[in-house]
Amino acid sequence: MNRAAYFGLIASLLLALAGAGCKSEFEKIRASGDNESIYKEAMKFYEEGEFQKAQTLFELVIGSFRGRPELEDIYFKYAYTYYYLEKYVLAAYYFKNFSNTFPTNPLRQEADFMTAYSNYRLSPSFRLDQTYTQSAIDEFQLFVNTYPESERVEECNLLIDQLRQKLERKAYATGELYFDLRQYQAATQTFENLLKDFPETDNSEYIRYMIVRSAFLLADNSIFEKQRERYQTALDYATDFLEKYQDSKYLSEVQTIFDQSSNKLNSFTDGGYKNQSAGAGS
Repeated sequence: MNRAAYFGLIASLLLALAGAGCKSEFEKIRASGDNESIYKEAMKFYEEGEFQKAQTLFELVIGSFRGRPELEDIYFKYAYTYYYLEKYVLAAYYFKNFSNTFPTNPLRQEADFMTAYSNYRLSPSFRLDQTYTQSAIDEFQLFVNTYPESERVEECNLLIDQLRQKLERKAYATGELYFDLRQYQAATQTFENLLKDFPETDNSEYIRYMIVRSAFLLADNSIFEKQRERYQTALDYATDFLEKYQDSKYLSEVQTIFDQSSNKLNSFTDGGYKNQSAGAGS
């Protein structure tokens, strides 16, 4: 073995021994049963960014510090250890619990913000379930309502807008998926709800265009007994679109749907329309 390799091996062994020493010291503290020492070491680990170790030690002393002034600080930092370890579900839970348990603590405002922000960090891609996205919106809105003078209100509003854009994109993609799957009734309802939930959307023209298409195709593929009502609905949607968007690039297609819906309705007589649709019976 050459000298470089030899000294490298010695250095590795020394580092390993040092690590083992640190670990055994931590285990010694954890098993000591001395709550004061455990508390001090937990705070030290927290300040050093050793959040897993700090969390482990905080858990050992929280119960014994009930009724003491240190408890609130311990609990607050304990919640933060989950956040820093990216365990956002538990972080949100403990921040919320801190706020509810210590309502007069000066840190309550930050805890309320972190409850919302932990949910924000849980918000997934728009293609996935958006439960956490909605929870984050609700918590941010609650923060804004509770602390209207906070310097964080502007940030909360920006994050709410960002999250709402994700919900809008989710609804938009869901409507298009229903349309592609030929589930025209679900597509129509989804696009209608999108306009209700996001009235200031930048895509209102295209969404209304998709409502017209979905409603017409639903009528076209309906059983005979439902066709008259559904063609009338398609005609109403087309009329509304033509009035709102007279320069639309979809104008020609919507006009065609308007004309076809009108012709279909004119084909009905008091005695009934004899040529039943050959489409699906939805």
